[in-house]
Amino acid sequence: MGMYEKKEVMPFMMEFLYFPEDKTEYIPAVLSLILFVALAAIAMYFFVKVSKKQEKQADEQVRKIKEQQNKEQSNVPGE
Repeated sequence: MGMYEKKEVMPFMMEFLYFPEDKTEYIPAVLSLILFVALAAIAMYFFVKVSKKQEKQADEQVRKIKEQQNKEQSNVPGE
């Protein structure tokens, strides 16, 4: 009786696994996977591009602030 119960429980627990006999059913899944990977790569490219642009802007602002501080220090009388 114990062996019979295990045979009944296993198929119930494994229902989420589905391996089709007809392998053409994998085609839509593979196509959607390729599409989403390509879109993720494109998004990553634009994120890197925008990040580099923002980095250049930040470096320019830091350079301007340092130049302004150097000017203010050189203009202080009495030193």
